[in-house]
Amino acid sequence: MTTPNLGLPFILQGQAQKEVTHNEALIRLDALVHGSVRSRTLATPPGSPANGERWIVPSGATGAWAGQTGRIAHWNVNAWAFYVPVTGWRYHVEDERLTVVWADGDWRDRIVGTPNGGAIRLVALEQELTLTGAFVDTTTAVIADRMIVLAVASRTTLAITGATSYGVGVAGNTSQFGGSLGIALGSNNIGVIGPTAFYANTPIRVTAAGGNFTAGRVRVVLYALAFTAPTA
Repeated sequence: MTTPNLGLPFILQGQAQKEVTHNEALIRLDALVHGSVRSRTLATPPGSPANGERWIVPSGATGAWAGQTGRIAHWNVNAWAFYVPVTGWRYHVEDERLTVVWADGDWRDRIVGTPNGGAIRLVALEQELTLTGAFVDTTTAVIADRMIVLAVASRTTLAITGATSYGVGVAGNTSQFGGSLGIALGSNNIGVIGPTAFYANTPIRVTAAGGNFTAGRVRVVLYALAFTAPTA
């Protein structure tokens, strides 16, 4: 017999070796309560996991994780254990710095959702750009089609040369999230705008002022709302 939610085994009356059942329950509690996982995108099991580390197994996983899609993979005493999630389980994903919840048969990083897949998410995407020439566009911290942008923050992470200042924006509006920004190490800005919808995938652009960039780095962070249409 086990508990209905976490599957913790009961110690039965008259049972021999009660410590086995007790220890199994402690291991399961350690794996599932106040949980964080290293990643949910790693398809190949790590070669040297630390005792107690956990992952969410993605689709297409190989090796010891094959056929375990969506389950929590827990490394304990030189062996893998896999746990089937139930509605409401939450895990912090360390490499993405977000919390996901198991709902409607999948891990979802959403604020709220509907029974047929509609959802809203708060998004924060970060990228550091090495500066050269007249401007540099982001490749990963990109505003997606149908996102509503709330702000873009920036920080000079390596002192800039060549330009006397810079702007953060998009093509056609190069200071939308801030203009005349500082080239000294540590200069920063939070470009808050009225919620603005974008209708095509749009890179964030860092544009030189007073001359082209010859060196320097800027880190940008995009803050936005993303939406998912219902699937049925």
